[in-house]
Amino acid sequence: MFPTSEPLRKFAVKKIIVKMTKLLIGSKNPNKIAEISAILSDFELEIRSLADFPDIPDVKETASTFEGNATLKATAWAKYTGLLTIADDSGLCVDALDGAPGVYSARFAGAEKNYAANNAKLLEELKNIPFEKRAATFCTVIALADAEKGLLFTAKGSVKGFILEAPRGTNGFGYDPLFFYPPLQATFAELAPEVKNKVSHRFHALKNFKEKFARFMRNKP
Repeated sequence: MFPTSEPLRKFAVKKIIVKMTKLLIGSKNPNKIAEISAILSDFELEIRSLADFPDIPDVKETASTFEGNATLKATAWAKYTGLLTIADDSGLCVDALDGAPGVYSARFAGAEKNYAANNAKLLEELKNIPFEKRAATFCTVIALADAEKGLLFTAKGSVKGFILEAPRGTNGFGYDPLFFYPPLQATFAELAPEVKNKVSHRFHALKNFKEKFARFMRNKP
């Protein structure tokens, strides 16, 4: 005999609607957006980028640290859009230059993102300094911010190498042709993108970010 409709109600399956979390990636760079999206693909996220907000204001990077600049951008864009937001700041720190160019990496020679000029100035600053004293570190800090709570956490990543006396390689961008990575005996510009992306400072920062983001999502109300 089939059960009556009354007990059947006990076994009725409720339809569960999962509301996806909207996440703004603070970039217009399609490669960076794709990279971050892939790293976070395990989570139920509805990804947005700065390209979805044509009128969103630029944020001046006035802080003295990568963490400070990443926080400035993440909190400002979170407040503007009302979305959970991640932003990053990266740069090159050279030991012999007391950590320069650091937060000024993109505008080391004056004009922002003039890669050739930045590299030329770096080589000039390191003129006559022997290879063993040309140690350098690529650094990235990623910040997560909420529109109401502000900064939630940051994640860091770094990779150590040396600055060559002349550029090598045609891949990558920025200081990649000068940054020699000892474990692979090549500059970042000599590495295939898929190889560089598994050892870079951004990779390590994203790995650390993902671990913290997983804990955040588990505890999210």
